[in-house]
Parts: sequence; structure tokens; C-alpha cells
Amino acid sequence: MTEDTPQPNRSLPSAYLSLLLVAGAVIAFDQLTKAWIRDTLGFGESLTPWPELPFLRLLHWRNTGAAFGMFQEGGGVFAVLAILVAAMILYYFPRIPREEWLLRLAMSLQLGGALGNLIDRLQLGYVTDFVAVGGFPIFNVADASITSGVVLLMLSLWRSGELSPKKEPAEPEQLPSD
Repeated sequence: MTEDTPQPNRSLPSAYLSLLLVAGAVIAFDQLTKAWIRDTLGFGESLTPWPELPFLRLLHWRNTGAAFGMFQEGGGVFAVLAILVAAMILYYFPRIPREEWLLRLAMSLQLGGALGNLIDRLQLGYVTDFVAVGGFPIFNVADASITSGVVLLMLSLWRSGELSPKKEPAEPEQLPSD
């Protein structure tokens, strides 16, 4: 059996169960919070829900670029990228052993975030952002999920030794010639 074949002791639907549960929860929470913001605040309007945390505001904003407002007007490119990322995750996910739970969680969060923002792009032509923390760029649940997924992916790779620097084999010492 190669590493590209799903593990034989589980069916394909059960291989995707955790992915669909986590990604589905992210998508649902993302879409609910964005809808609430669009229904509650006018575009550009803000709210400070916790006065004791004045640096944390909810601000209704539209983003036509990537996460955190980068690359504005690149929405079409990011829609295509989200579809490609989702396809890659769907392809590779069942090949990841269940023991690699951190990697599986990372991919699930990334899929949920990518699809959450893709839904906005396809329905609205932009992504609704609303979390404003200090001077940090405005973001949403999907952006936070993608970012958390990337951090967990890096942590998973670091734990597995994939991010460790590879040591070169030592050169044999050469004895001085006569």
C-alpha cells in the first residue's frame, strides 16, 4: 500500500467525518456572525460591545482581497485559490492517519475558513469582515480559522520533525598526504 491510498480499515465517509464536522461548524459560525453584522450594523458602522475592552470593536467592512485586507480587488483569484485549496484538502485528508489529529484539525480549520470566505465571494462579490482589534487589519471568523489552521499545521510539522533543519552527512576526514 502506498501513502496515497486511504487506510483500508475505515470507509471513505468515516474518513471525512471529523473534517466535515469541524469545517461545517466553522462555516456555520462564520456565516451566522457575518449575517448578524450585516443585519445589525450599516457598512462602516462600529460597535464596542465590551467598554472595558475599548481596543476590541465590531466594524462592518467589505473586503475584496485576501485575509486581513491584503491584495484588494483580487477576489476572483482568491475564489479560485479557495476552490483549489479545498480540493487539495479533500484529496489528502483521508490519507492522514487518525493519530495525526493536529494535522487533521489544521486542515479542517483551513477548509472551513476557505469555504466560509468563498461563500461570501460567490454570493456578495466581497467578504464581510468585522473584528477590529487595535490597529490590526479587520478580519472575520473564516480568516481567524485559516490563520489558526496554518499555525497548527506548522506546529504539527515541527512536532513531526518536518520543520527541523536537515543535517548534512559529515564529510569523512581526509588525512594529510605524504
